[in-house]
Amino acid sequence: MPASTYHFPFGQPVKDVKQKDRSPKHTFVLGVYASAVHATWKNAKGKTLVNALAVASEPEIFWNGENAGKIIARINVPAELGTLTPASAHLNGPSAAALDEMILAPLKLTRADVWLCDLVPQSRLNPAQDKAIKRAYQPLVDKGLLPAATVPPVVDIDESRRKAILRELKQSGAKRIVLLGDEPIRQFLKPLVPGWSTLAAFVKKHGYGSIVKVAIEGTEYDVLPLAHPRQIAKLGLSNPKWAEEHQTWLASLK
Repeated sequence: MPASTYHFPFGQPVKDVKQKDRSPKHTFVLGVYASAVHATWKNAKGKTLVNALAVASEPEIFWNGENAGKIIARINVPAELGTLTPASAHLNGPSAAALDEMILAPLKLTRADVWLCDLVPQSRLNPAQDKAIKRAYQPLVDKGLLPAATVPPVVDIDESRRKAILRELKQSGAKRIVLLGDEPIRQFLKPLVPGWSTLAAFVKKHGYGSIVKVAIEGTEYDVLPLAHPRQIAKLGLSNPKWAEEHQTWLASLK
C-alpha cells in the first residue's frame, strides 16, 4: 500500500522520505526507517496529553529539526481539542545531529558527500507512539471527533524493497557503504552476502569501526558497520556498550 494512504494523528499523510540530491556521492549511508515531526499535544485547558506525538513526516531524510514550528502550525486542530506545539528540541532531529557530528564529520564527510537511505522510507509506529495514540487520541476517534491514525507498524523489508535500495546504491555511485546498526545488516546485507548477521558478530570478528571489502552483485564496496546514531548519542533507550565502542573509535581517528 502506498505511503500516502496512511495518516498521522490529526490527518497528515505519511510520505516517502528519500535523498533529494541524486548526484554521485562518495558514501552511501543506510539507516532503518524515516523519522517524524514530533509535537506536544495539550488539551484546551493547557494540560499536556502527549509530550511527543509524531504528527507529520520529516521534511528530509535525517532531518535536523529545522522549522518544526512551521510544519506543526500547518496542522489543523479543532480549538476544543487543544493545541500542538513543537516537542522539546532534543526530540526533533537528534539522530541527524548525531549522524553529522559523530559519524560524518569524523570521516571528513558532509551531507553533500553522502547519499542517505533508510530501509523503510516512511515513518513507522513504534510501541511508545502506539501506546500514546491508544491512550489519548483513539478515544476521540471513537467519538467521531478526529480522523483515524493509521501509521503502519515496523515490519521487515521484502525483496522488492531490497532491490529498490540496491538501485539507489548503484545510482549513488558510492563505493563505501556505512550501515547504521543491526537492521541494515540483517535486512539488507545478510540476504546478499553470506556470513553477515549482527553488528556484535562483526565487531567480535573485525573490531568496531573496521572497514571490510564486500562484493554485492558483482561490484566491490568498502563496508563500514557502525552503531545507529540513537545508540552512539544515547538517545532514549540505548545500550551504553555502543556509545563506548563509538567513542573509542572516534579517539582512534584523531
